[in-house]
Amino acid sequence: MITSIILLLICLALFITLLVIKRNIRNVTDELKKNRDTGYDRQIRVALIDKDIEQLAKELNHNLDHQKELKHKEEAAKKQLEQSISDIAHDLRTPLTVIKGNLQRLSEETLSPEGRQYLDVSSRKAETLKGMVDEFFEMSVLESDTQEAALGQLDIVSFLAQFIIDHETLIREKGLTPDISFPERSVFVEANEEMLNRVFSNLLANICKYAKDSFSISVSPEDGTVTVGNKISSPDEIDVEHIFDRTYRADKARREGSAGLGLYIAKLLMEKQKGHIKADVENGRIIFALCFCGK
Repeated sequence: MITSIILLLICLALFITLLVIKRNIRNVTDELKKNRDTGYDRQIRVALIDKDIEQLAKELNHNLDHQKELKHKEEAAKKQLEQSISDIAHDLRTPLTVIKGNLQRLSEETLSPEGRQYLDVSSRKAETLKGMVDEFFEMSVLESDTQEAALGQLDIVSFLAQFIIDHETLIREKGLTPDISFPERSVFVEANEEMLNRVFSNLLANICKYAKDSFSISVSPEDGTVTVGNKISSPDEIDVEHIFDRTYRADKARREGSAGLGLYIAKLLMEKQKGHIKADVENGRIIFALCFCGK
């Protein structure tokens, strides 16, 4: 009888110990999840006086401290890189302005045909370099700006109609025909007009580089989602998963005009407006869909 009671007590103690161990394991699992979401700012604690489990918690905390340190170093390196890009872009602007000014004055002089040719090439290259510097500067400003964008109700149909009108000359120069499909009524979205203008300017620049003959632009009357698409010569070469990465280029040999940051900047600008932009390739066409906050 006494033996049975002792065995029962031992079993009960083991059962309670097992429950406590399982509870601590669940606590450790929950703490690890919370640490992942809160930037490794939490410490794991266990309520069981057991050397092995305490040692496990200790080692986990050491690893979490290491992860936190790596995270801080990564953030510091990112800020330093952003600042360096901004400084370099800013420092390049002044000599570029001087170079462009001198080239402009030189264009007013009497030059030989060969000298005029050299001047034209230099002017184009200076303009290309200015575009690249401007893109790097804009990217660094957007990445370092933590303030929320001022959003307001914007009639996306009227906005895009005016945008097409404002850029009609450029569109015609590139030999493109816009295929427009807008609702006959106003459709309002939450957006920042200045940022949105920059987004569509970048998309139009991308269209002018890669489109064949025409491009389409439409607005959903239900939620204001904007779809922009155009035929491309090599759809198999488009990597839609990385198309919004920094310096992504559909044409690896292309070097004129920009630093390849246009779509990345468009993505940043849409995110600043609490929206998003995505891309897909269908039937030889690249299609961009722009969705606004809450949509």
